[in-house]
Amino acid sequence: MADKYKTGEKAPESGKFKVDSLVNGNSHNDDTTIDIEKGEQFPPSPSSHDAAYWVKA
Repeated sequence: MADKYKTGEKAPESGKFKVDSLVNGNSHNDDTTIDIEKGEQFPPSPSSHDAAYWVKA
């Protein structure tokens, strides 16, 4: 199982990440990938602007 990171948490490493699911349990169809640097905070989902769980893309 891949490590999940929540909106607001700091990235443990630099790289590409994608939305795995939304924290509130709503379905999502957000295929956006983001580039994030180590130490940056994970943002909300780009499509819904809700808190999300991110996984390495």
